[in-house]
Amino acid sequence: MNQTVQLLKALAEPTRLRIVALCRAGGDLAVSEFVRILGQSQPRVSRHLKLLTEAGALARIPEGSWVFYRIDDSGPAAAIVAALIDNIPADDITFQRDRERLAAVKRERADAADAFFSANAKEWSNIRRLHIDQKEVNACLTRLVGDQPMGAFLDIGTGTGDMLSLFADRIERGEGIDQSRDMLAVARSTLENDGLTHCRVRQGDLYSLPYDGAEFDTVLIHQVLHYVDDVAGAIAEAARVLAPGGRLLIADFAPHEVEDLRKTYQHRRLGFADFEFDAALTDAGLTLDGIEHLTGDPLTVVVWSAVKPGISARRTA
Repeated sequence: MNQTVQLLKALAEPTRLRIVALCRAGGDLAVSEFVRILGQSQPRVSRHLKLLTEAGALARIPEGSWVFYRIDDSGPAAAIVAALIDNIPADDITFQRDRERLAAVKRERADAADAFFSANAKEWSNIRRLHIDQKEVNACLTRLVGDQPMGAFLDIGTGTGDMLSLFADRIERGEGIDQSRDMLAVARSTLENDGLTHCRVRQGDLYSLPYDGAEFDTVLIHQVLHYVDDVAGAIAEAARVLAPGGRLLIADFAPHEVEDLRKTYQHRRLGFADFEFDAALTDAGLTLDGIEHLTGDPLTVVVWSAVKPGISARRTA
């Protein structure tokens, strides 16, 4: 009861109610974006955000020097927040203006994401032309997942969020992790434009994922491990957040001799042999249950599939 009273007190203020309404309409929003939309000073906005976070209405997501806020839909406050926002009249002039400013902010986000994508499109296409079409890789991943529900899905090294979009209609909740703020900006814009409100992205370290143990039913590491120093550590951390009965998918390159990928694109490893993940998967408590090769010229993509013993409570509920 005390927690509910604290939440209601936090929401019983016009600016804070506007803030949660903006988060519900706009997804992840940064402090600077709230300042622009609300027309208030940063210290004042930050104070409101602090109170809402402490009350459980919002979740605080650090991202380098930035901080994003979103509705905390993992706790009991989410239903109360949703009920309050749903009861705001659609013709309320204050909220209408907030939504107009929010739309302008989201347009600027999309423009910035498009600019970054255009600037880097040549680099991505140079790598993609070396291996089989991504559609074939996507089809392989989908086949290995099978017909069973994917439940909660984590994409490690999500980049522009393509894998979240690929599986969006098969998952209950999608989370994407990446270190690049520019990549995450592209992903956020894509997810927002496609209306995928059950999918979110955040900045994070693949060696220390910001999630509880056994939180996800499906985890994907797609074209990431060739950048990584401690491959076993990355696999162990992915296994930590994987629920019993869950599946880990790894897509990466087979061994190759395209040395330019190391020199120009900072690839630390020039591919992986089939057996190279065996020890890491075993030490992480996972069982390898499939390997598929997608032959390209000169790069072959390999997909490893492993499962965590046990039965998922979420899938059988």
